[in-house]
Amino acid sequence: MVERKRTTQSEGAAHLTIKRWLRGCSIGEEGCAALISALRSNPSHLRELDLSWNKPGDSGVNLISALLEDPHCKLQKLCVSSCRITQKGCAALISALRSNPSHLRELNLSNTPGDSGVKLLSALLEDPHCKLEKLQLRGCIIGEEGCAALISALRSNPSHLRELDLSYNKPGDSGVNLISALLEDPHCKLQKLLVSSCGITQKGCAALISALRSNPSHLRELDLSGNKPGDSGVKLLYALLEDPHCKLEKLQ
Repeated sequence: MVERKRTTQSEGAAHLTIKRWLRGCSIGEEGCAALISALRSNPSHLRELDLSWNKPGDSGVNLISALLEDPHCKLQKLCVSSCRITQKGCAALISALRSNPSHLRELNLSNTPGDSGVKLLSALLEDPHCKLEKLQLRGCIIGEEGCAALISALRSNPSHLRELDLSYNKPGDSGVNLISALLEDPHCKLQKLLVSSCGITQKGCAALISALRSNPSHLRELDLSGNKPGDSGVKLLYALLEDPHCKLEKLQ
């Protein structure tokens, strides 16, 4: 599906913002090659590209990477969730994003990178030119090691991130402690945090809620579903909700 939205620039001239949504279209290497070839011939207007639930293969991912490296590419949103991207393809993709990071605002790599891919992603997040506001890494089999690399990178460049989805991963209590340290950072402006089904125990939940209480004013949405906070964790959550600085609008 292609959506063309007419917007007005500050100079008063109109331009077209193009969105390509091709989720679950059974696109293989051949179709991906044709698509990216066309986009490379006219890349400057494209702002959103969603190729989730397809099978581009490593050769297709290499072509997507070439598009991202193009200095004329102004892509702000990229979704390649569940594309069966290998470690090699993930490395090519992130390398390309690092070469042209300043425009990207939203990245969805769900069901993709694993710890090795997240370590590569961390280098992108540490880049001072990276202005990423929304990061989705659902079901990426991220363990404590990958979580440590990710949060370390986010802490070095935290001010732009607004949404973080780490649901269905395995950060462990040590990983949750690192997430808590990010939330305590006064430069952290996170508005949406999703950590559903992350195996968070009462101890991890206590660390998380304590961090949120120390910097509560920005968070608007919190998803702790599928974890085990227990009664003690819920009591700590109540204390957060009672804080007059807490602006939470959605709680799962």
